[in-house]
Amino acid sequence: MTKYPVTKPYFTDEEISLMSKSLESGWVAQGPRVADFEREVAAHEGINQGVATTSCTTALHLAMVAEGLGKGMDAIAPAFTFVATENAIVMTGATPVLCDICRETFNIDTIQLRNIIESKYTSKEGKLVNKETGNVLWGIVPVHEFGLCCDIYEVNNIAKEYGLKVIEDAACALGAKIGDVHQGAFGNTSCISFHPRKSITTGEGGMILTDDEALAKRMRELRTHGSTVSADARDKGKGFLLPEFNEAGFNYRMTDIQGAMGLAQIKKLDTIINAKRKGADGYNKFISEKLPEFVTPAQPKGYYHTYQSYVCMLNISKLGIDSIKSGGEYRNILLQKLEDIGIATRQGTHAVHMLGYYKNRFGYKPGDYNNAYACDHLSITLPLYVGITEADQEYIVDTISKTIKEM
Repeated sequence: MTKYPVTKPYFTDEEISLMSKSLESGWVAQGPRVADFEREVAAHEGINQGVATTSCTTALHLAMVAEGLGKGMDAIAPAFTFVATENAIVMTGATPVLCDICRETFNIDTIQLRNIIESKYTSKEGKLVNKETGNVLWGIVPVHEFGLCCDIYEVNNIAKEYGLKVIEDAACALGAKIGDVHQGAFGNTSCISFHPRKSITTGEGGMILTDDEALAKRMRELRTHGSTVSADARDKGKGFLLPEFNEAGFNYRMTDIQGAMGLAQIKKLDTIINAKRKGADGYNKFISEKLPEFVTPAQPKGYYHTYQSYVCMLNISKLGIDSIKSGGEYRNILLQKLEDIGIATRQGTHAVHMLGYYKNRFGYKPGDYNNAYACDHLSITLPLYVGITEADQEYIVDTISKTIKEM
């Protein structure tokens, strides 16, 4: 039985070569290869500074702490995203306030965003204060989901109007663009991921992108326990003396082994994205011809989708299903049948308000964020990676169509 994974990393001998050189050098903790990787990623996205971390989650947490998010504050984030977005907010001591999304793009609904600000908050002494909790609204954490940028220009307009900060969760969106502007270059701090499901990987890993040199310097200090001098800088000077620590920080350092892998991977990024975009075109063609029960992912005019994941929606009206809950049950049976015959799939991501911690803490109900709930239950991620062929994709679509007819 041929098996099709949801995704798989694209490696060549170059990763092995560069990682071997890192091992041979004896310097395997954060060092020169991480610094080189930071520069290469930032240059690709047209950004001044990159700050590598252990994951996108720690990148988000580090950026939030550096930009002042903490206890007694709120941050608005989409209700349909991987839980790390909200978890990072919680890690600072702040409270996540959820906003529904647009079903077509899976990204934050800016109309709902404005409604939340205007309905939940009141202005007091130049700050927006939560009418129920008294928390101050710090800012917005929009997500560029699955490799498609959100309507970040409108998010920025809203943030400017209300005096809010913005940190972009761009975990999935390395290489994504609106026009000629890459994610990370929209005027805010952004955070990306190098998890194996992303376009390029370092195993685990993340990075913060910013044009603010002073902010980057502070984040580099915070990621190393609050150290005022990096390890490689110490090595070139008085390495026997420990640096000063002026504030409590974290250990969020990427290793040089990972940095070496990343240096090989970043050279392949455009090749990987081009292959995924070609694969997305193939799925769009076959689904439109053969699978009316699926809705293909949107790519608004002027947007450059990288298809970190190819995520469809189940069209329950075509199946005669009358509720999202029933549609979710049908979707799960379908995905299990596909799994059994070697086609790996996933739901897109989850509705955060339906996850145990958030549901129990805030008392959320499914209909509180109906679009997020629908995408949680009806989204389907199809296999997409470098090396998948049109014949593979046609077989996958034909198999799904056949399976649906037999259900």
